[in-house]
Amino acid sequence: MNITVIGAGAWGTAMAISLASKNKVVLWGRNQAAMEEAQSKRENTAYLPGYPLPDSLSVTADFESAMRHLGDDGLLILATSVSGLRPSLEQCAKFPIKNVVWLCKGFEEGSSLLPHQVVKEVLGERIPAGALSGPSFAQEVAQGLPCALTIASQSAELRELVVSAAHSPSLRVYSSDDVVGVEVGGAVKNILAIATGVADGLGLGLNARAALMTRGLAEISRLCLALGGKMETLMGLTGVGDLILTCTGNLSRNRRVGLALAEGKSLDHIVQELGHVAEGVRCARAVRELAKQKGVEMPITDAVAGVLFEDIPTKTMIERLLSRNAKSESFS
Repeated sequence: MNITVIGAGAWGTAMAISLASKNKVVLWGRNQAAMEEAQSKRENTAYLPGYPLPDSLSVTADFESAMRHLGDDGLLILATSVSGLRPSLEQCAKFPIKNVVWLCKGFEEGSSLLPHQVVKEVLGERIPAGALSGPSFAQEVAQGLPCALTIASQSAELRELVVSAAHSPSLRVYSSDDVVGVEVGGAVKNILAIATGVADGLGLGLNARAALMTRGLAEISRLCLALGGKMETLMGLTGVGDLILTCTGNLSRNRRVGLALAEGKSLDHIVQELGHVAEGVRCARAVRELAKQKGVEMPITDAVAGVLFEDIPTKTMIERLLSRNAKSESFS
């Protein structure tokens, strides 16, 4: 199958490497010098150094040639950030598209739209579309270590297409028709990873981490149900699975944001160290506003947003969460 991956960051490159084991893949990135170097040296040293690119993977900065690689029935995969999704879709829409999948996790700032809603606004409903998500670190996927993801789409044909293209001995792909549930789980867990990073950075212990993750899952569940998603989806890879990985894995950028906040570093300083904004930072503001609109209680999300955008000290954030009135445990 012909596959074009738009976005040559770490995750886009890792997925392109994995997909190239059984498909003809073109990876596009806007940094022409970096893409030319990756094509010649067979390694994306700028964004995912240390992982060789297979012969069946071509790298280019020529957008038109990357899109024409799709042919009549190829698979387009968008590996941009949520903030880059809309402009990338608008650029792709100038070419014939038969199938489209996105890898980003979050809510669009300003509109608080989920990725599938952004896709619908730009492309309409005529093109089979879906989200490929789950607990996954780019470095491990590029290395060929075992990983399991979920393709969520209303199109059974697209789900089958993605499973056929991506399923391999090291990458297992499951299917779901609950796009909302898959996207909400993937988005909100980034905020919770910041919270657990703060707790770990303050030395509050494993009990506190477990409590934050569990009550965080309750927050995800309430928002998911309010937006029309299914509770059972959150018990799978894109809910519990992604939450566990992002809150505990040391490769998690969002967890690293929380650890740095606990050290007293400013958000600007953290972004400078990371080289970019972790998705949980962007997502926190959008989710807080959406929760208010929907009347959904999300105290952990609200606390994280307070630290990020209102300069509330991390210790104060924890104190506020611990001082909340006791209540019966509920996920709805």
